[in-house]
Amino acid sequence: MLGKVKNLCNPNQNILTCVRNLTATEVSTALRPFYFSVHPDLFGKYPLERAKNESSLQQLSSVLANLQASRPIRPMKLDFYIKDKTQSQVSFRLINIHISERDIRAAVVTILKSCGLSTDYVDSIIKPPTAATPELDQYKVRYKNDIDFTKVNKNHPIYAHIVMQRKIKEAQDALMLRNWLRKNFKHAIEKSKQGEAYREEIQRLRVSITECLGLREIRWECGWNDTHFRGCLLSFKSLVEQHPEIRNIIRDRILVFSFFTGVSLDGHIMLYSGEVRHNWLDFLKKLRKYDIALTRIPAFEKSLSHVLRNIKIGRRKFMPKVIAGTYEENLRQVTTSLSDFRGRKPFPKEWPESLADHEIVIETEAGPLMVSPTGQFIVPATLPGDLLVNFITANLEEAGRKNKEYQSDKYLERNLIKKCLTEFQLAALKKEDNVTPDLMIKCCKKLLDNKFELEEFTKGLRINITTYYSVLSDGIVCIPWNFNL
Repeated sequence: MLGKVKNLCNPNQNILTCVRNLTATEVSTALRPFYFSVHPDLFGKYPLERAKNESSLQQLSSVLANLQASRPIRPMKLDFYIKDKTQSQVSFRLINIHISERDIRAAVVTILKSCGLSTDYVDSIIKPPTAATPELDQYKVRYKNDIDFTKVNKNHPIYAHIVMQRKIKEAQDALMLRNWLRKNFKHAIEKSKQGEAYREEIQRLRVSITECLGLREIRWECGWNDTHFRGCLLSFKSLVEQHPEIRNIIRDRILVFSFFTGVSLDGHIMLYSGEVRHNWLDFLKKLRKYDIALTRIPAFEKSLSHVLRNIKIGRRKFMPKVIAGTYEENLRQVTTSLSDFRGRKPFPKEWPESLADHEIVIETEAGPLMVSPTGQFIVPATLPGDLLVNFITANLEEAGRKNKEYQSDKYLERNLIKKCLTEFQLAALKKEDNVTPDLMIKCCKKLLDNKFELEEFTKGLRINITTYYSVLSDGIVCIPWNFNL
């Protein structure tokens, strides 16, 4: 069945007929029964027939390639031996295939018919018009995998393959950003409106608890939805009301609901959002012990910096959480390794006099050895001193370059986010932790370049840039940074 659409640019409303040639995959699929009949491996005991089929297949491959590329060919005759299945003894039948067609479809049909093989698969694919007309020639369009399923025999062995290809294509089309937003825009807006009351109550609770307890800030770094955040705030408020002695302990601190309970290396109070409040209470009563360990950290960091030519001691934003005592031991271990190295030999001559423009992050023994996207040296605590020096030497230039790019990118990223918020009338635009500034910049630029195709489906949305598509229960729309339009 020929697909037809109207030519909206022509007042006479000429009809466009969409036609196509066979693709390379379709040619291979159509000729599969033929290849199974003439393949040289079937004639291992018969060298003459094997040699003949090998030679003819090579010529046929060249002919098909030319036809596929719409290049002209000379008429030719190809001879193939096929086994005669009608005889009780092994015998062969010589088939003469005359190819003089100028299009790939006709050539494939000729080959199959010459061997007495079915042409159902080729017949099921949309055919071009039999009579060419000037009006249609100027509007010829090629499509892939447009198959007329009304002519396909469902019992045919390749039917399942055809259906699977169609389903894959439909799934890929559904994951195009424009199509996906068109389908999910209204659903996301409805969910977002339903969660508006929750967000207002969360903001009210956050401000109320912060002011009442004298906290500097309350953060939500758990990744769960707003409903869970509201529950944590209510539980914590109830805990403080029942145990007012907590007020003096947490005053002037930053409270973070996170994936673990403890004190971060920045001194923030971390409460695991999945724990019961009695566990929070036990931890808060012992908070002063954690604070004592934290007071020793700056001295150990300063000692390591001094050994390593005043390099900055940093922390990754998303580095694995460790308690202060463990981090203190990690710093001591690296400092000792470098001091032992300095006792044997000096630092490389190519190093600058000061490494103050660079930054190193010390992690646990299971941490990576790498240069981060922001230009930091990420180093496990167990790395020997000589290997650490070699690693820094080999990556000094790269670390400096990445740091400069990051310092530039983070300001560009902020400006692009603000522009996207304004241009698309978004309620919010955020990103996940694993989306670095350079990736976010690419995403924002691509969104802005396609503004006129997307703005119809973005007004009022709360978008989170991730690596997947999803509409969360609170109406947040997740889209991948490397989306296809």
